[in-house]
Amino acid sequence: MTQTILTGGPRLAEFVALETKVWEALVAGDPEADGQMLTEDFLGVYPSGFSDKSGHCDQLQNGPVMAGYRLSDAQLRVISPDAVLLSYRAAYLPAGTTAWKSMLISSLWEKSAEGWRNSFSQDTPEVTAAPGSPPEHG
Repeated sequence: MTQTILTGGPRLAEFVALETKVWEALVAGDPEADGQMLTEDFLGVYPSGFSDKSGHCDQLQNGPVMAGYRLSDAQLRVISPDAVLLSYRAAYLPAGTTAWKSMLISSLWEKSAEGWRNSFSQDTPEVTAAPGSPPEHG
């Protein structure tokens, strides 16, 4: 089966905009807005472990967890008419800190009666290699 990978255009922009709503909820500290973007069976795979929808939303109970973010290098893999995988780089500033960090993120978006919702997300911290080090391959 051949899958389409988009690195530009309106379809990619549509999913970057949806993903941006999740980030805006993290900056606003808005668990309700966050929850509206996630499926009931959401699964997050993070360096800290697994998270379900309530865990993702509960992190916002005491306010924002992010002070800023920038998304770049997005690409969209069209799995089916009702499922796409958005992968991108996120530079982010955790709330209460002054040091920017970056990670690579893949988010599975699935279409339902309620519209497109994020059902899975995996965050991989981006490690800067020492000068002269070969790039990592997975």
